[in-house]
Amino acid sequence: MGRGRPVKSAIRQNIVEILNVKGDMYGYDIYRVYKEIFPSITLRSIYYHLKKGISTEEFIVKEVRKEKGNFSWGGETEKTYYALGPKAMPKGDAKVKDFFKK
Repeated sequence: MGRGRPVKSAIRQNIVEILNVKGDMYGYDIYRVYKEIFPSITLRSIYYHLKKGISTEEFIVKEVRKEKGNFSWGGETEKTYYALGPKAMPKGDAKVKDFFKK
């Protein structure tokens, strides 16, 4: 058995399931959907697992968009859209499919 933390993560697998059903999404949108389906999680944890998933090739950065709007921090925001990477292994979670059917 190797030392250190295991590479697999239940949170990352749940994000894989969400992206498998919904397609490309940006981080905060993933967070909002995740909170509706699975136990409570912090936004910081979602972004950690997205970054870790990029290094493990479970996710890829599809595009980075600058969008204009009326935000509390200014008139523009940068949204990073994520998609499934080559090493993502979706299992077809029924909870996720049912959530998006509603």
